[in-house]
Amino acid sequence: MEPTAKKNTVSEFSYMLQRQGSDDSAEVNAFDDINSLVKRDANQGKATETLSSLPQASFNYINSIVGSGVIGIPYALHRAGFGLGLFLLVIVAVITDYSLILMVRCGHLSGRFSYPGVMEAAYGKGGYYLLSLLQFMYPFLAMISYNVVVGDTLSKVLVRFVPSWGSSMGMVRFGVVLVVTIFVIIPLCLYKNVSRLAKASFLSLACVVLILMAVVYRLLSGDYGVVPNTPESWRFAHSDLIPAVGIMAFAFMCHHNTFLVYQSMQNATMERWEKVTHISVGFAWLVAALFGIAGYCTFRALSQGDLLENYCWDDDLMNFARVLFSISILLTFPIECFVSREIVRTQIKRFYSHEVIEYDTDKDPSHVTGEEDDRKSMITTLVIVFTAFIISPYTECLGPVLELNGLLAAIPLAYILPGLAYIQLSPHSLFSQEKLPAAGLVLFGTIVTISGAAILMPNLIGDCRTGIIMGYCKDDELALNGTSFIASTVEPNCATDKI
Repeated sequence: MEPTAKKNTVSEFSYMLQRQGSDDSAEVNAFDDINSLVKRDANQGKATETLSSLPQASFNYINSIVGSGVIGIPYALHRAGFGLGLFLLVIVAVITDYSLILMVRCGHLSGRFSYPGVMEAAYGKGGYYLLSLLQFMYPFLAMISYNVVVGDTLSKVLVRFVPSWGSSMGMVRFGVVLVVTIFVIIPLCLYKNVSRLAKASFLSLACVVLILMAVVYRLLSGDYGVVPNTPESWRFAHSDLIPAVGIMAFAFMCHHNTFLVYQSMQNATMERWEKVTHISVGFAWLVAALFGIAGYCTFRALSQGDLLENYCWDDDLMNFARVLFSISILLTFPIECFVSREIVRTQIKRFYSHEVIEYDTDKDPSHVTGEEDDRKSMITTLVIVFTAFIISPYTECLGPVLELNGLLAAIPLAYILPGLAYIQLSPHSLFSQEKLPAAGLVLFGTIVTISGAAILMPNLIGDCRTGIIMGYCKDDELALNGTSFIASTVEPNCATDKI
């Protein structure tokens, strides 16, 4: 490491610790990293007591990567084809691994160890505002997808206990989202000490692991051996690989936590960071691959955007998995809302502020938040939550929402912007050995985003339906209550039950 870069690292790290020790509000760092909502306890004042070992940093990063996106991997394999989909999953993991390492290199080159700081150092106000837009889009679209998931999963559980509701699943689904929004999501999102919710991220990871165990068990038990094969079941490749890449990119998205994990490490160096990244992305790939393989081998061409939608409504083990997944979603929702809110508030304050922003200081624009205005904060929170609630009924398909978030937000955040930042900050020529991989990263992300948007947008609000029992569940007792069935012999062309 160059002496100058090392000096910048130490000074930036000291600055982070000072701010974390002095700022009473968790909102100060919300724009940079979701996990930075976790406040340090009063007895953790010493820097040496807060640093993580390499295994601990790896676990923290794994916790950041593995999330709700893995539930859509079987559907991604269906869209791309089973063989090509697994190959793409490896490619996306490798590219993600490289982009995470590239971001920390950009931090050393710029002396700014936050994503907004790097983009502002590289491209000034334009880079900063572009990042702001994308960092708002990503959690906001995630909130919409969470509404879709909670509505789908909890409605199935309720109908298990009240079978007569199975004949009006649309209303049940809407009612579930409305009740959860009013009585659970809004109180959690208005909770001032959101840092305590961020500490529950380990519980969210544990829920995902338990759901994976249930999915694998159902495959090995053969309980869904009645699921029919179709001509599309084991095809090696399909033409819909671009939407599949979007779903996979969403599942691996963790770039907003990169600098937080890096600066939490003991003896943070590029070599140690590369090890942490390889371990974390490798484990995340393993979890995603297991989800994808187990889910796809169970349902094959009938795999849906929300894998849990494939399981029969009277399957109590998977109903338990649905409840776990809903808990995981509800623990994540307020943190995503918090980040969206702070980005909106930061941009409003920055727009109306007459301060001259000094780009060569260590102080990131994301830290310029001032004192919290409780009333404005509450109004902003309510507007964001209800906007997500209003939009979510327009699609009953989780797949297109994951694709949209992956293509328009996750891929630019994960691939395009880190590559562009490195190209701008690195002193090497564009066609040098150092910059060519970064240029390839930008080219890959740009092609996937543009072509994916062109494919997805015209069909975003398609003929998608939910609340329909799959044909292989024809012995489901809910059939006696008037719930519609669908045949299981035709390939779905959307994320849920249009079969």
